[in-house]
Amino acid sequence: MEVKVLIISAENFEDSELLYPYYRLKEDGVDVEVAAVGKGVISGKRGYEVEVDKTVREVSPEEYDILIFPGGNAPSQLRREPKVLEIARTFFANKKPVAAICHGPQILISAGLLKGLHATCYRSVEEELRASGAIYEDREVVVDGNLITSRQPSDLPAFMREVMKAVKAS
Repeated sequence: MEVKVLIISAENFEDSELLYPYYRLKEDGVDVEVAAVGKGVISGKRGYEVEVDKTVREVSPEEYDILIFPGGNAPSQLRREPKVLEIARTFFANKKPVAAICHGPQILISAGLLKGLHATCYRSVEEELRASGAIYEDREVVVDGNLITSRQPSDLPAFMREVMKAVKAS
């Protein structure tokens, strides 16, 4: 069975946190799709553009094996979208891997999914992460069951090492 990965993002994503996973997975022959609230192109904070494959409303979570939330300013927009929260909850309910880096865990906080789980995030999100009931760890990557979290772009090698393990296990 071929593994299929869904990346959900929005305008002003952290460029490396979307592009590194996207191209690393493609390099391994993994089917990757990018979803956003609208169709067309989304732009990163540093100007990179990514073509959107489908809107979040068109996403059927059961079609995918792994979900990735890049950081930057995109999660603050996405966490207000009920469909995005529903997708995250469906992945958790089905025990499928969910990976979030930098500000990405904000979406999982809004979805009410982190209580009692070990996780990490960008330092400005730490207080909110703790307030959600998560057990914060200041490490480059934290894995708790099917949840993979990292703090920032410099953690991408460790983040992707764990994502690739999840891909191979799917």
